[in-house]
Amino acid sequence: MQPVLNNTKWRELQSSMYGLKSESPKWRTRCLTNGYVSDWDGGWFYHFSEGGFIDIEWVELKIDSEEQRKLVLSILQYIHLPGETTEAGYKVYGYIKEGSSVDFL
Repeated sequence: MQPVLNNTKWRELQSSMYGLKSESPKWRTRCLTNGYVSDWDGGWFYHFSEGGFIDIEWVELKIDSEEQRKLVLSILQYIHLPGETTEAGYKVYGYIKEGSSVDFL
């Protein structure tokens, strides 16, 4: 796997989502080392960065409304994050398979 996000970008995502307060989406992550997918969580301030970002293969954001969808997408595009649209909302990648590519949101 090759990294496509650094700690600075992870922190930008974290602080931007935390700053949305009541419009902040829930998130879940997949662990790079063991494949574990976390439960949905809303704690952007402490929970998201607990243990650092080194093992986050991806984070998925759960969108609840069209207004939230537009707001979150504009932030993801502003930060210029690699990811895709999912059924739940958006997925931001920390790592991708060697030789693969990923578009920016």
